[in-house]
Amino acid sequence: MGVQISCANRGFLQDITAMDQIDEKILRELAREGRLSNLDLADRIGLSPSATSRRVSELERLGVIRGYRAVIDRDQVGQGFLAYITVGLSVHNKASQKGFEAAMETAFEVKECHNIAGAFEYLLRVEAADLNAYKRFHTEVLGTVPNVAAITSYIVMESPKDLRG
Repeated sequence: MGVQISCANRGFLQDITAMDQIDEKILRELAREGRLSNLDLADRIGLSPSATSRRVSELERLGVIRGYRAVIDRDQVGQGFLAYITVGLSVHNKASQKGFEAAMETAFEVKECHNIAGAFEYLLRVEAADLNAYKRFHTEVLGTVPNVAAITSYIVMESPKDLRG
């Protein structure tokens, strides 16, 4: 692992990890192929398997690597329709935001919900079976959430680059 530096920040002691090129190689390889064996990873980054294992464990312990996930083919599971949606709220307070976020947490179609700066409060990534299923979500779920004032949909036609898979 790279050098660890401790610093005081607003009265709290924090560990800041300075990542080196080997750590960056590990992250790049695991981001591409999360099921890569330790032996293959060690070979790709040029370290011994034991040193590689120690570094990966440390990256996990520090929370740099938060988990490993499967990449799902949306078409194969009937979720081939993808849209990004901006949402503006009519009331700008914490209760309104928390209510909206709770509604999005339980909405199956919403795969990502981001509170953003700019003209709108939220950016959603929504997956549905098709346009009709999306329309149902738009009307029966998103359209019924209190304080939603504006909804703008951006339908994805193609994704020439998507590192999520």
